[in-house]
Amino acid sequence: MYCMKILAIQSSPNVDGLTAKAAKSVLGGAEADGATVELVNLNELVIKPCIACDGGWGQCRREGTCVIDDEFQLLRDKIYAADAVVFATPVYWGDLSESAKLFLDRLRRCEVKGEFKVLNGRFALGIASAGGTGNGCVKALLHLEDYLRRVGFTIFDLVTLTQASKGHKLPMLESAGHRLAKMKD
Repeated sequence: MYCMKILAIQSSPNVDGLTAKAAKSVLGGAEADGATVELVNLNELVIKPCIACDGGWGQCRREGTCVIDDEFQLLRDKIYAADAVVFATPVYWGDLSESAKLFLDRLRRCEVKGEFKVLNGRFALGIASAGGTGNGCVKALLHLEDYLRRVGFTIFDLVTLTQASKGHKLPMLESAGHRLAKMKD
């Protein structure tokens, strides 16, 4: 039996908050079914913004690599090693967190050309969580879906999460982890 490798990237600065709990719920379910799991707190990495070198047509577009020396490639390598990736972001003003947008902007540039699309066929589970009313969750999730599809992921699921819905959605996310762990069986 194949052992799935599942990476969760959570982009909230609050490592004990709702977004982190969502990512951990998925990983808990996956690990219980034998998957190898890892959680990355995106805000703990040093990832610089894209500088649009060569007028936006730089090394990323030509070679699929970035000229900036930071921890971007480290995380990209972790994504390449995974069979499935969970992207969990808090919702700020109807959009992804700043750290999520920054990372995904760089990833999108490096994965834009077909010959560099190593991510094709990998599963992605997107989670947008809001600590308040939940306004903006769907909009943020649409942005996340667009990023994920453009770089080649196959969407496993897209989930909104709020304080009001966490009672039933955190167990659902754990169940999603169980299912992700079995996707290659």
